[in-house]
Amino acid sequence: QDAGLPETQPTSQPTSQPITMARSPSPNGYPTSVRLSDYDFTLPSEAIAQVPAEPRDAARLFVHERGSGKRRHLRVRDLPQLLQPGDLLVVNDTRVRPARLHGRRPSGARVELLFLGPAPVDASRTESVPWRALVRPAKKPVPGEVLDVDSGLQAELIEREWEGDQPGPVWSLHLRDPADLKARVEDLLERAGTMPLPPYIERGLDDSRDGADRERYQTVYAAKPGAVAAPTAGLHFTPDLLAALEHQGVRHATVTLHVGAGTFRPVQVEDPRQHEMHAEVYDLSAATVQAVRDTRARGGRVIAVGTTSARVLESCVGEDGELHAGCGETRIFLHPENPPRVIDGLMTNFHLPKSTLLMLVAGLVGRETILDLYAEAIAESYRFYSYGDAMLLLP
Repeated sequence: QDAGLPETQPTSQPTSQPITMARSPSPNGYPTSVRLSDYDFTLPSEAIAQVPAEPRDAARLFVHERGSGKRRHLRVRDLPQLLQPGDLLVVNDTRVRPARLHGRRPSGARVELLFLGPAPVDASRTESVPWRALVRPAKKPVPGEVLDVDSGLQAELIEREWEGDQPGPVWSLHLRDPADLKARVEDLLERAGTMPLPPYIERGLDDSRDGADRERYQTVYAAKPGAVAAPTAGLHFTPDLLAALEHQGVRHATVTLHVGAGTFRPVQVEDPRQHEMHAEVYDLSAATVQAVRDTRARGGRVIAVGTTSARVLESCVGEDGELHAGCGETRIFLHPENPPRVIDGLMTNFHLPKSTLLMLVAGLVGRETILDLYAEAIAESYRFYSYGDAMLLLP
């Protein structure tokens, strides 16, 4: 069960600076499509990964070279053979909060909460800042109700609101430990929360795998708490693999994008251009901008690790066409008519049908090619979605 999350997981994408530049049809020379149904495919349920590969870099890697059309079936640990000295990997260093709690209403009815983050700060408030959470079921609880949740904590509901960015109604609330009223919410979640796995990864309330998920649904370089979903392409890296790449002359730089619950909102319009992307908080440092420029200067390639990294970079292209450091919220929607322009390549997991992330990847290789690649991946028994295998798209 998931706190107010639907059974599908499409995505979101950034825009902070106004970077929705006008584009001619088929800017990469690929046939374009503006019909949602053209991004559908059939996936057998057994292809949805329930547990990650062990070790991380043992996951399979489907390599596609856009220029030659060459395809190879390798492992993530083979990356040093595929990348070149001077290349740059751009990774997302967000950290997933163990943000899910379970509890009961005063009536005894079960509830589930997914904590999204602190509410906007009101300078007039004198009490502690409430947090915002998806609560499931959302309609029956009432303001002022106190929920008994995991590990002896209590959640006092304040106000129910509708947020169009989210996959359901959002409550503002106070989470407290009656035995330690000064405890920080971040600390309470670390102590009592479970990882907010997507709906297609099946776990029971008392599943013993939660401890393993706390480690594996987190990248080894996760540093900045704030996400409610993992940047899953990065889950495949190990410290040894990163060290081997660094030794080879492949650098890496970081961006931050805190993946929000709005990433689970499905596209519900047949013309995806009318889909309203939700906002996600990002940060692009001057150091990473310089790393991209240095890579270009030495003739290297910029490879985004995950769609989240790609969206940050593409969100920070100014009207001058240059990459600029910045932070804020982004709603960018990348697709074949608005393709990525900063990155040369992309490492990414396999995405849901009719999702904006699938359309983002199609922006690199074209709709027909990505659907053909996915058909081959299914035939070759690749594992899909968050705990699944990966694809590497190279120039």
